[in-house]
Amino acid sequence: MVKLVNLRIPLLLALAALALNAQAPPKPAAPAPPVEEDQVIKIDVDLVNIYFNVRDKRGAYAGGLKAEDFDIYEDGKKQEPRFFTRETNQPLTLGLLIDVSRSQENLIEVEKRASSTFFAKVLKPKDMAFIISFGSDADLLQDLTGSLSLLERGLRELRISGGVSGVVTPSTVPTPGGPRGTVLYDAVWLAARDRLQNEVGRKAIVLITDGVDVGSRVKIEEAIQAAHKSDAIIFPILYEDPRYTSAMFGGYSGEGAMKRMGNETGGRIFRVDRRNSLDDIYKQIEEDMRTQYAIGYSSSNPNRDGAFRRVEIRPKNKDLKIQARRGYYAPKD
Repeated sequence: MVKLVNLRIPLLLALAALALNAQAPPKPAAPAPPVEEDQVIKIDVDLVNIYFNVRDKRGAYAGGLKAEDFDIYEDGKKQEPRFFTRETNQPLTLGLLIDVSRSQENLIEVEKRASSTFFAKVLKPKDMAFIISFGSDADLLQDLTGSLSLLERGLRELRISGGVSGVVTPSTVPTPGGPRGTVLYDAVWLAARDRLQNEVGRKAIVLITDGVDVGSRVKIEEAIQAAHKSDAIIFPILYEDPRYTSAMFGGYSGEGAMKRMGNETGGRIFRVDRRNSLDDIYKQIEEDMRTQYAIGYSSSNPNRDGAFRRVEIRPKNKDLKIQARRGYYAPKD
């Protein structure tokens, strides 16, 4: 009997507990953990996003501006901004393209050192970069990575590539139709189309060259078009050895073509000279990328025809100057 009593007491207590639980309201579910902002992916395929810089009449960066300080036009028609911001946490994808043709042989070591410092200063967590050298071939020295050590190793692989080569190594980015001379436009086209087009966030190409293209299969218009389609800004850096440019090209300069590439895509051209070292120019590019505004709008043109559309951002203060890409290619069905 004692054992029976001892068994019934806990059983009765258990039944009573079950009855109380049945009558009690259910406990609310634990709240889901908060989702951090950088984990949220927002997609709007119809949103046109433009990064741009603003300078005053003295050339200094203009800060403290708001959406109402600008009007934005697409093909001459005013658009309504959907968002505007000064600071952005969007990741940066950076392509460094370095001319390794024979005319650059005395400049390579300076480029290696300055580029290593540039990567160390510019790249932040979540940023990525890649390195392409171009001479007679366009050679992928380092694919997309956030590792400074891998990028430094890629820079150490820079080698002069002069003349017409028929050799394509496993790391060589194939240029259409095979290797030729100084394939500058091919390199830009490949970087934009094959490395940047599918990336998100801010995208830029830093191009170190004397500006002379010899034998590219694509034209400069096609290289600029590829940059537009990938939303990439081009920062050309003219770095010339006068002994080569005067002797080999009769004083010809690629400045006009490089200026066009920069202006069309929202970048600007730089020149290494006595007043501006490569280190100085890298600092200016770094500042350009850190002082950007971003404006976004939904186009009033509903046609998905793949056509190029001209975009103009007009400051209401006429003393301000805008540095932005000239347009974009509409999505195509």
